[in-house]
Amino acid sequence: MIASLRGHIQEKKPDAVVVDVQGVGYLLQIPLSTYYKVPEPGGEHFFLVHTHVREDQITLFGFDTRRELDIFRALISVRGCGPRTALTVLSGMETETLLQCLVRADVAGLSRIPGIGPKTADRLIYELKEKLSRYLEITPEAAPPGGKAALPADMQEDLVSALVNLGYNKAQAEKALAKVAEEDPEAGFENLLRRSLRRLMAR
Repeated sequence: MIASLRGHIQEKKPDAVVVDVQGVGYLLQIPLSTYYKVPEPGGEHFFLVHTHVREDQITLFGFDTRRELDIFRALISVRGCGPRTALTVLSGMETETLLQCLVRADVAGLSRIPGIGPKTADRLIYELKEKLSRYLEITPEAAPPGGKAALPADMQEDLVSALVNLGYNKAQAEKALAKVAEEDPEAGFENLLRRSLRRLMAR
């Protein structure tokens, strides 16, 4: 399974790029949100990769950010939403706008994406609100009170994962982390992890 690639851009199209990694060209299907960030041919770029395996083929999907990749994976977990549809959703609106549609349960907004009807939009809202909750919590409308900055999404995900791997359930981990992050959102990873563990152990 390929998780990431760094290489020079050989070809660049709105829906795909070819990346040269030490003489091997990898074809990556990409959304427009990633396309805008990719340099012109000859430039170097780093991609996070989702490897999609079927009986008859292996397809690579490339993304510029962890959030794009996580949204893509959440989308394809929804019944009736395959990889092509997921790329269409990511290409149809900015990720921040998509997240705000989920927060507001904006069926009409999602239905404006080609190929997404009201029923599919309803299903996406129902299923993605939980799967993408960590991103919904850091959108502007859901920011913490008092103007404090939220943790970077990648750091929050890694911290929760570390706590879950230590035996705590996800809800406990997220609650403890939210408390210590509210006290000091500028603290580093190790500091937040230690303080979250102390809070969990004090329960």
